[in-house]
Order: sequence, then C-alpha cells, then structure tokens
Amino acid sequence: MPGALPIADPAPSDGLLPATAAIGALERTLSVYVHVPFCRVRCGYCDFNTYTSTELRGVGRSDYADEAVREIIDAARILDVSGIPERAVSTVFFGGGTPTLLPSSDLARMTAAVRDTFGLTTAAEITTEANPDSVDAGYLVCLREAGFTRVSFGMQSAVPHVLATLERTHDPERVALVVEWARAAGLDVSLDLIYGTPGESLDDWRRSLEHAIAQRPDHLSAYSLIVEDGTKLARQITRGEVARPDEDLQADMYELADALLGAAGYEWYEVSNWARDPTHRSLHNLAYWWGQDWWGVGPGAHSHVGGVRWWNVKHPAAYAERVRGGVSPAAGRETLGAETREVERVLLLTRIRDGIPVSTLPVAGRRAVAGLIADELVDAKAALSGSVELTLKGRLLADAVVRRLLADD
Repeated sequence: MPGALPIADPAPSDGLLPATAAIGALERTLSVYVHVPFCRVRCGYCDFNTYTSTELRGVGRSDYADEAVREIIDAARILDVSGIPERAVSTVFFGGGTPTLLPSSDLARMTAAVRDTFGLTTAAEITTEANPDSVDAGYLVCLREAGFTRVSFGMQSAVPHVLATLERTHDPERVALVVEWARAAGLDVSLDLIYGTPGESLDDWRRSLEHAIAQRPDHLSAYSLIVEDGTKLARQITRGEVARPDEDLQADMYELADALLGAAGYEWYEVSNWARDPTHRSLHNLAYWWGQDWWGVGPGAHSHVGGVRWWNVKHPAAYAERVRGGVSPAAGRETLGAETREVERVLLLTRIRDGIPVSTLPVAGRRAVAGLIADELVDAKAALSGSVELTLKGRLLADAVVRRLLADD
C-alpha cells in the first residue's frame, strides 16, 4: 500500500462503522488484504509502507502473524456489531513488502484465521506476492497445502542493469526456476513487470517481455515506473544522477507489451493487466475496481466497506501496540459522498476491458462519447452496444478519457 496517508477524520477507537456501511452489503463481495511490511532492502523507487530490520524499533517479525490474527478476529466482530451482514470472503491477498520473508507457517496461520473467522467462498482466490529469491520449492508446496491458489512474483525485469537501477536483488535467471516450482506445487502464477526505468531501452524491455512470456504465466502485470516524491530514486533524479523516465518511450513500451502479449495469447482486462483467459484474471484486483468491500489488515493497510474508507497506523510498532491493547489500529477514515463515489466508479470501470455502461454515465459523459470515438479513444462498436471500452490509444490516455466523461456541461 502507498506510504502517504490521506488527511481525513480521526477513526473511532472501537472501529465501529456507521449504519450506512451496511446498505447493500449483501450485493457486494468481501475481500481481505494482509499487508506484510517487511523487506530485506528498500528499493529506491518504492514508496510503499515497508521497513527493513534496522527500521523496526524492536518490533519482531516473529510476532507479526499473532498481531494480524488479532485484527482479523476483531474485524469480524466490528462488522457484526456495526450491523454488516455476514459474508464469506471471496479473495485474500498478501502484499507488502515481501510477505514471503515470513515463514510459510505464518502465512498459513493468517489464512486459517480468515477461513475460521469469516469462512471462504467455494472458489476463493488466495494470493501472495513473492520475490524470486524469497521462496524455494518447499515453501511453495506449504503455501498450496495452506489453501493458496496463486503466487505473484516480482520479476520486474530480465535485464541485470535495469534490476540494479531498481535495486532488485534477485538473479533474473531464477524466475524460470521459481515459476517451475510454483507450477509443480499446483499454484497459478502471475509475473509483475515494471517498464520505463532510467537507462532501460526498448530492446531491454522487449527482452524482459520475451523472458516473461517464455515462462507461460497465467497472468502478467506491467506498470510504468512512477517517480514518487520522497523516494531515493526521486532524489537521484533531482541530483542529475539518473535520467527522469521518458513518457514517450514509456508509451512505446506499453504498445510493445500489448503487441507481444496479445500475440502470445494474453488478453488485457485492465489497463496494466493481462491474463491467459478470463478465469485467470485477478479476482482480488477486480474487487477493488468494481468497488466491492475489503478489509485491510496490517500497518498502513487501507479498507473500504460500503463507502467508508479507513487506513491503519503506519509503523509496525504503533500497530502492534494498538492491536495488543484491544484498540482499533485505524488512524483515520472518511465517508465517501455520492459525488466522490461516482468519480471513483467512472475512473475504475473505464480502465477495465469490459468498460462502463453508457447509460450509467452523467448526461455530459454520454454526450462526450461521440467525441471520444472520433478521437479513436473509445471503441465505436462497443459504444453502439452500450459500453464505453478503451482502444489501445485510449488506454494510453485513460486519465484524459475519464476527465472527459466526468466533465461538466
């Protein structure tokens, strides 16, 4: 989860939600995100809420699963007391940080807590992120035995000098090995890639794509590098030590990714995500994009239930103190107004391949569709069928499309 937290109202110490959060709950799915904030090293481009061993101020990784389990159990109580109807969890996602720095038994215990406390749907998707150098074959077998269905490896690049700039520590040749181990364990595989790293050429990016495709993963994500304020990379760019990412080159890289992945049989289903077929789309991410409910466990984790959004205290020490003391770890929250929820709905659904129904757009948005078609940003055939779906050009300019759909008359 991103390191910066919004400015909003304080969260109540008991964590209880307003009555409005229960409205329509049975029409929404429930997911759980578990944030594991530990990393061996801090990558220069990353602004997520992560900590190396020297930054933990006496907090032990060995205690983390106990603390997360406490929050999981308390989450069910809070939802119940707040009048939120009971629902089994559809997806569980462990992110970070590097969740697989914890023993597999810890991930299994936290997963079991979700299962025992909430229940899991029959086809629940359970995923963990992992670095290629943070797991071995036995670890992945343990994950599968604990009920995990997917693993998402942070490959990022297959080119050593690009990995060095990103300060990633794994050997690119290890990717093939961990994918093979995951397959043997019975896990679906996703690979995460980053493009536009300073010094990365189009040929470098082609090499990474071809290496990723050669592993035949079920799912791939490709994200353009964004330079976040306050990161080591941002400081390096300010000092002139490395070049700022070239937006035109990043656009070329995105087009190359779409071409190579499409030729290999992958279909885009969200601007930055491709799957071998619809059954391998990330259901957890789709829950975010569809505006469903999710509870975020862990330091800095964000949650959303029925238009109420909140986030936990960031540092693991503060988080541990609160959950051990029976106090909600939430640091702040906001109740989203109708206008904000509509803006987010349009923003998120527009980025998905299935698009957004024209009939659900505001009047000005419906009027904008014709111009978006003329500018080749929206698919004309889909629009005639009643859906705003982005073209390849539209995906490159998705934010501009959203602004036009939301523009006032």
